[in-house]
Amino acid sequence: MMKTHAPKGTYDLLPQNASRWRYIEEQIHKIFREYGFGEVRTPIFEHTELFQRGIGETTDIVEKEMFTFSDRGDRSITLRPEGTASIVRAFIEHNMAGPGAMAKLYYLGPMFRCEAPQAGRYRQFVQFGAEALGSNDPRVDAEIIALVVNFYRRLGIDDLDVNLNSIGCPECRPAYRERLIEHLKPKASQMCPNCQRRLERNPLRLLDCKNTTCQQLTADIPLITETLCDDCGSHFEKLRQLLDLSGIHYRINPRLVRGFDYYTKTVFEVLAGDLGAQNALCGGGRYDGLVEMCGGKPTPGIGFAAGMERLMMVLEARQLMPEIDERPHLYLAPLGEEAQKIIFPLCIRLRESGWIVETDLQGKSLKAQMKAADKLGARLTGVIGEDECRVGKILMRNMETGEQELIDVAALSEYLQTVLRGS
Repeated sequence: MMKTHAPKGTYDLLPQNASRWRYIEEQIHKIFREYGFGEVRTPIFEHTELFQRGIGETTDIVEKEMFTFSDRGDRSITLRPEGTASIVRAFIEHNMAGPGAMAKLYYLGPMFRCEAPQAGRYRQFVQFGAEALGSNDPRVDAEIIALVVNFYRRLGIDDLDVNLNSIGCPECRPAYRERLIEHLKPKASQMCPNCQRRLERNPLRLLDCKNTTCQQLTADIPLITETLCDDCGSHFEKLRQLLDLSGIHYRINPRLVRGFDYYTKTVFEVLAGDLGAQNALCGGGRYDGLVEMCGGKPTPGIGFAAGMERLMMVLEARQLMPEIDERPHLYLAPLGEEAQKIIFPLCIRLRESGWIVETDLQGKSLKAQMKAADKLGARLTGVIGEDECRVGKILMRNMETGEQELIDVAALSEYLQTVLRGS
């Protein structure tokens, strides 16, 4: 019979790596708590319309990358390709917009996109991110960027490349859109098919094309920052001042537009130099019209999203991942049925007290059990054979020093406290 493999673009997270992921997840929860964000867990699938409206029908994600199917009620359902639209839907559905209040929300979980797998990019991937809804103050933009920079720095990634741009708003972007079309139309025939299609429908997306020819053809485009309205220009200037005051280094990237239609004003990306072509650790921006597009009241917002897989690639490549010590405190080795009757409930009681305890459940020989204890990295082993059973004792062995001593079974918990916790 043929082996069954995980579907293309997915992977199994095995025990030796899961502890590292759990460590990073703990750091994610920690920093969001410090910045006052509350966790939201949304369904893995939503009505397809949410993403069509929220992400934009002209984006690559909606046009080519979503996992969409009909359920038994013939409703169109899509596995979530990103987190923002779902958070906004939950924000509206649960009336989280109080008068004069802000909602600061974060998420962590699997997303799905039907795209070609490559280094750090999968069809099922884990994404974390945050959304701050209810304020158009540039201080919120600066706080989001500061949170991101702080998070990566505390993991040891210091050489961050923060790219920043403003893509205007519905008031000033149409004028830039016309300038862009006028500038690029004479070159349209030389562009890739995707960009030819985008030129009239969504010309800003041309700036995000990875085709080398298209990048050369758009190298001399007019800059969007030259056509910002007073409000967008002032917002961008105040954001830059706040980042300067906070000591957060950045560079203006006039080609940065991000991949979703909902962005307005601020957009940003944070890059790492050792990811090759896929060097973005995270990205985000402001979306002051998204809540209204999804059926809510006009509500300004800004957020970001980051990939766990790319982060893990950087941490492992730079050897920044700390050693996660999950070795057992104790391995208990029973020899014979009477010893098993003593050791089994003893393991349960010790685990209830917080000790990490392993034991043999296969009837192995003492030699095989000692090998198993050594392989697991147990700090102590305890052996109970016929002689120990008769006198209520357990032979304790320090696996590092090789020292052995006989103690009362009833005193084992106190012994562990003294030897392993120093009290």
